[in-house]
Amino acid sequence: MVGIGAEFMTESELVSQASQGSRRALARLLTMIQQGDQESIDSVLSISPVQSIGITGPPGVGKSCLTDCLAKIFADRGERVGVLCIDPSSPISGGSLLGDRMRMEQSGVHDRIYIRSVATRTSHSSIPLRLKAMISALSIAGMDRVLIETVGVGQTEIGIVSMTDSVLLVDGPDRGDIVQAEKAGLLELADVVVVNKGDLPGSEQAAANIRSGLALGPASNVPVVVVSALNRTGIDELVEALESIQSRPSVEIVKWRHRLSSAVMDELVSRSSFESAVRDLVEGHISIEQAIQNIIQQ
Repeated sequence: MVGIGAEFMTESELVSQASQGSRRALARLLTMIQQGDQESIDSVLSISPVQSIGITGPPGVGKSCLTDCLAKIFADRGERVGVLCIDPSSPISGGSLLGDRMRMEQSGVHDRIYIRSVATRTSHSSIPLRLKAMISALSIAGMDRVLIETVGVGQTEIGIVSMTDSVLLVDGPDRGDIVQAEKAGLLELADVVVVNKGDLPGSEQAAANIRSGLALGPASNVPVVVVSALNRTGIDELVEALESIQSRPSVEIVKWRHRLSSAVMDELVSRSSFESAVRDLVEGHISIEQAIQNIIQQ
């Protein structure tokens, strides 16, 4: 079986080979899951996914560099780490740059780290469909931890809460567009907040401002850590904060609400009747209300 190319394997064979360490089989399995192949998705659903950390924040705050740094630290401790880098896709062609891997200099050469770029494609938000199944596939392949770096932060980025066990919100010394996280409510839902580029002026003040804002709400105990992923300072404190996350009942309710709504949305968008309804809408044959009924009734 080892000599058979991954593209010719069945779903069960891919799972078996991936569990034995075949990166080619894992890559093929992840591709089929992302394409919505139901048999591939079903083949991993029974696996309990390992711990996952969602890493999000405004563009330009150093998420990729920080993800690279964290992955190497976990790998150096003996863990096998899976990294999913979510890249935005063209809404027309579905293509994407998939460039985050280029900024992960350490992870790319570490044999305990597996990096995968993921295009958002037909996802209804910036979180791609079937991400949960992809995390399960990485678990099957023996990963001890999965890091998911998202596109950026905004109104739709709150979806990362529904996909991962914990959320690391990254900001910069100039506070960037962190106001978008505040608008979306993501700041209060984050388990750890980190101010990256701590070697630049204003980082400590930015952290103080965030702490002041959190102190007024239910997230007053959320740790705010200043780090420099470039200089590798403050990273140990950040890892300790990630390892010491405390469950908050109010946040758990929100997380499960988003998990359920995301699962319902994924189910509807994945149906063949969804694309059929889109075409009928474009041609003016049906109304939005009729399209919804057609999808639900399938």
